[in-house]
Amino acid sequence: MPLSASSNRRREDEAGESPRFRRPVRTVLTGALLGLVLLSPIEAARTVVAQEASRQGQEASRQSGQAEASQGGGQRQQRQTGSEPADLRLPAPVTTNHSLSEALGALKYKATAGSIVLSDQAGRPTAEIAYVAYVLDGQDPATRPIAFAFNGGPGAASAYLHFGAMGPQRLAFGNQGQGPSSPPVLTDNPETWLPFTDLVFVDPVGTGYSRFLRDDQDLRQQFWSVNGDVAVLSRFVTRYLTENDRLRSPKVLVGESYGGFRVPKIARALQGDYGVGINGLYIISPVLDFNLKADGLPFSTAARLPSLVAAARAAKGEPITREGLAEVEAYALGDYLVDVLKGPRDKAAVARIVDRVHEFTGLDRDFLTRSGGQPDMSDVARELGRPRAEVASYYDALITGLDQDPWSARGGFDDPVLDASMAPLTSAAVDYTRRVLKYEVNRPYELLNGEINRRWSWGTRREGPEAGRDLRAAMALDPSMTVVVMHGFTDLVTPYLETRLVLDRLPATIADPERLRLEVVPGGHMFYTRDESRKALRDSAERLFKAAGRKS
Repeated sequence: MPLSASSNRRREDEAGESPRFRRPVRTVLTGALLGLVLLSPIEAARTVVAQEASRQGQEASRQSGQAEASQGGGQRQQRQTGSEPADLRLPAPVTTNHSLSEALGALKYKATAGSIVLSDQAGRPTAEIAYVAYVLDGQDPATRPIAFAFNGGPGAASAYLHFGAMGPQRLAFGNQGQGPSSPPVLTDNPETWLPFTDLVFVDPVGTGYSRFLRDDQDLRQQFWSVNGDVAVLSRFVTRYLTENDRLRSPKVLVGESYGGFRVPKIARALQGDYGVGINGLYIISPVLDFNLKADGLPFSTAARLPSLVAAARAAKGEPITREGLAEVEAYALGDYLVDVLKGPRDKAAVARIVDRVHEFTGLDRDFLTRSGGQPDMSDVARELGRPRAEVASYYDALITGLDQDPWSARGGFDDPVLDASMAPLTSAAVDYTRRVLKYEVNRPYELLNGEINRRWSWGTRREGPEAGRDLRAAMALDPSMTVVVMHGFTDLVTPYLETRLVLDRLPATIADPERLRLEVVPGGHMFYTRDESRKALRDSAERLFKAAGRKS
């Protein structure tokens, strides 16, 4: 039974979002996949800007979405009534036939590129949400799983998961990443998830080809907010399932980075507000609690320490395992935190930190001393590559690029992973959509939309937004729900130890290893750009989908 409006508002208040993480200091930390994508998890600003309208807008969006879900398929009629000129509207959905490679059994499938139009309570179109869906031929919708994939940012399109990990075609990144002039050529993806689930890649409004249909600042404020985003994407999932006869299917939500923050909230909203149950969540490189993110806070630097050690060891060719990092994790959450909390004026505490962190990472002692044992993220990235006049990527500390200003003590720089991959991934997505999917769109493709991240409303609460309580509530309400969280060892944007801190606070009945697992593999934020980690991701996902199918 759907929650009442009052109980829904109460749940939103309890979840609480904080605007102190409103804007990134540097736009190099942009989202997705990075899938990434947390446009700026490390240096999120702390300016408190109350935006009560975002909460009110979420309630209006929720009510409107419920009305739409009951109406079913009014999509084509809505396309004729929008305020955007007809030649700028997205085309009607196009479906094409394809087959997987012989190595994957030459399975036949249909690809559909299209959009769903959302409307307000007055029936006026508000936005088009674009998607690409893959459906294997000859399957029973009642038993065939379906996955909805979201990247992050906020402000990132789903191309990272689509062409980096899950889709039938992928862009070869290589272990050292991409460059802007790398060929935007897609090849068959042996690790596609299509053999065990149908796939729907979703671009939130303002990303990919998704757009608002009215020039309305209130709409932007509603959609570009924590609660509004959850409401809109929940409406999309409900509409897609209803209009494509998939409500009976086992359903899994997949999210990366900020998308990993989204999916527990979407799952909870679908359960309580839309009458749709979710069988499982696959969460990739997430940030589950923004209270752990701000640079300079003890937990933030402590959580990154095992990832820095993993990068130092991997650079020397040493194997990286959770067992091998157990001592570092214990130190980070124990003596390190104790000494950091004593403050930089306690010289003995700083000296102890410098000795241990230098021992673990090899970072320069003077560098560590100047920072009081809590080095800033941008300084660490510069320091890791300084001997070679390079900078390390926040997204994978093992990948470096040339430092455009090597004489500077610190400062902004283009990220060797995120920024370097934008051109080839954008070109690949546009070319594939037009040439292979036959979906010709007369509007720019937005891989990473910085305006969304800059204008994002994080809510009105004093504390930072978090998704741990939504995850707990969704899993408690549905004992059949299965969740896997996967991280890369050398990700400095969303280090795996942050997620461990969130999951460790869950009750044992929910954190049963049969229902909830944290897995860590070689690589960074988009660890799936590494062949062995992409295979590990696929195998892990297949196990979750099989379990979800059995329980449905």
